[in-house]
Amino acid sequence: MIPRVSPHLALAAAVSISCACADVKLPAIISNHMVLKRTAHVPIWGKADPGENVTVTLDGKTSKATADAAGKWITNLDLHDSASGPFEMVVEGKNKLTLSDVVVGEVWVASGQSNMEWVLVNTTDAQEEIARSANPLIRQFLVSKKATPELQDDAAGEWVLASPATSGTFCAAGYYFAKKLQAELKVPVGLIHASWGGAASEAWTSVEAIDSVPELKATRERLWTEIKDYPAKKKAFVDGMAAWIRDNGREDRPVANAAAFAGMDVSPEGWIPLKLPGAVAAPGIPRSGAVWLRKDIEIPSAMTAASFLLFLPIDGFDSVYWNGKLIQQTTYQDYPGMGSIRAFGPYALQPGVLKAGKNVLAIRLYQPVGPAIFSGAPKAGPFSLADEWLAKGEYEFPTLASEMTAAAPKPPASPQYEQQVSSLLFNGMIHPILPYAINGVIWYQGESNANRSYQYRTAFPLLITDWRKHWKQGDFPFYFCQLANHMDKKPAPGESNWAELREAQSLALQLPNTGQAVLIDIGEAGDVHPRNKKDAGERLAAIALARDYDRSIPFCSPTYASMKIESGKIILSFAHTYGRLVAKPLPPVYDVKTQIKQTAPLVRNRPDSQLEGFAICGEDRHWVWADAIIEGEKVLVWSDKVPAPVAVRYAWADNPTCNLYNGAGLPASPFRTDNFPPVTLNNKY
Repeated sequence: MIPRVSPHLALAAAVSISCACADVKLPAIISNHMVLKRTAHVPIWGKADPGENVTVTLDGKTSKATADAAGKWITNLDLHDSASGPFEMVVEGKNKLTLSDVVVGEVWVASGQSNMEWVLVNTTDAQEEIARSANPLIRQFLVSKKATPELQDDAAGEWVLASPATSGTFCAAGYYFAKKLQAELKVPVGLIHASWGGAASEAWTSVEAIDSVPELKATRERLWTEIKDYPAKKKAFVDGMAAWIRDNGREDRPVANAAAFAGMDVSPEGWIPLKLPGAVAAPGIPRSGAVWLRKDIEIPSAMTAASFLLFLPIDGFDSVYWNGKLIQQTTYQDYPGMGSIRAFGPYALQPGVLKAGKNVLAIRLYQPVGPAIFSGAPKAGPFSLADEWLAKGEYEFPTLASEMTAAAPKPPASPQYEQQVSSLLFNGMIHPILPYAINGVIWYQGESNANRSYQYRTAFPLLITDWRKHWKQGDFPFYFCQLANHMDKKPAPGESNWAELREAQSLALQLPNTGQAVLIDIGEAGDVHPRNKKDAGERLAAIALARDYDRSIPFCSPTYASMKIESGKIILSFAHTYGRLVAKPLPPVYDVKTQIKQTAPLVRNRPDSQLEGFAICGEDRHWVWADAIIEGEKVLVWSDKVPAPVAVRYAWADNPTCNLYNGAGLPASPFRTDNFPPVTLNNKY
């Protein structure tokens, strides 16, 4: 029986180890409570004095190493026949380190962008799941975020055991993946979680791999040059703006009582209605000086335990207040900043900050030159804040001559967000955990690449092969989530960047030991982050259990295999039907945002058809909705409007209405039978 250990004790122990290190040192991932893979070659590595001999012992197994001239050492433990533990690991050179509560089992990396980063507390039925989550056999190591051009040897983090006190911060899809594996295998399961919201796949790929593709190399070099040159440009702007403000008497003079504008119960008298996004400009509002904005937001009591993200795409210098408390401020000295989150947020509102009922978001804008601009719609968690706000001037600067206004320095263009720059996340978050022994990778990413989906056909397989090369553990399993349905439903069939991204993901299945969890039925129209991470994690787990652990369970969605045309109808064949195809009944509504229980009526495209989601075209390439029925393990597709069809598409939309499943209850993967040029063909990184 493996004992539960308080995360606070875990942190204290990790700190004591760090302080005890004299000569032999270990990376953060090799620490108390870690999960080691049960295999014959488990790398353990660290630093010591050059030439120092190091001995590593665990479960009666001993291995030795000698530090090289740079002070680096690495050795391997043979744990192929070890029990689960827990064990102590002793690492000894001139000094001695003892790691406690080390277990042996299965280790998976969970990586990607925000949908993999999404934590359990913000998901469907979170509180119930967290309350029953105590399981010392499920553990997570969260890799600290770092984006850097330099390869890093270590990344901060600690191994944490799942419990009601900790699991709310676990990667949600990873948690459900680990839970299903652990319940079936009865061994410890460790997650190494390395994700970053908004990340592009190229950011997770090494320089070596990126530079092997000329067009990706050219982009990397350009982005890295922009990063390198930005500090000097930024300094010139800050110095110039300081001088311009001083010379024109435009220094800020904040009000002493901010509560008079940002408080909870401010009278609306004297406030002017203003619609955003757009310029913060209207009759009665100063064009320069200081302007306040306010908006009331009603929060249901069930949502107060969640964390919220504020997205405030403001081109200006702002101070942001929530319920009267200052939470973020951006001055010209720190605007816009390399990779700054402030350009679109997110400003994080932690659990406990939200109140049931009325909440007040207030923004103070210091405008020395002219009106600030909202370049996009502001949001608070699942709530759009577009449309009407209240605005009020605090003070106004005298009007300047036009030539003096024109002379105000312009901020330099901010470099690309750091999590979207080639190789920066590989360097800062993946390289530090190499060569930790893993069973495989689960991956949820692609939203940030969707506008250049065709290029993802190159970028995604490049990442997979790159990680396998650097890990030096062969073609380990790499299982990924296909993008869920999202955005508005369209009344007519047509093109879709997201459909092309899903196609690019499916094409990666040509690589060995890959698998795809189809999520076309769990998404939300108004939220890019489906709150249902249980199905995502469990579908990934089913792939692993069937492919890697010899469990006889269904794991694959029906996938298009072939077509033929007979008598004006297209006959489609499928793989992975598990004995039959099924037309799942369509509900009367679809999810817009599950967090606030918002739905919309489902308007059928072909209400008399057994299957929805099929479109058909002739030689003119004009797509129309088609009728479709199941016959055995095939699907017949036709339309009276297309007497001579040439191609079919299924679920080819951002947010398709579709209902084809297999006998195991898994949704069919979107596909097309044509090879018409994709709309993202010429969109490049």
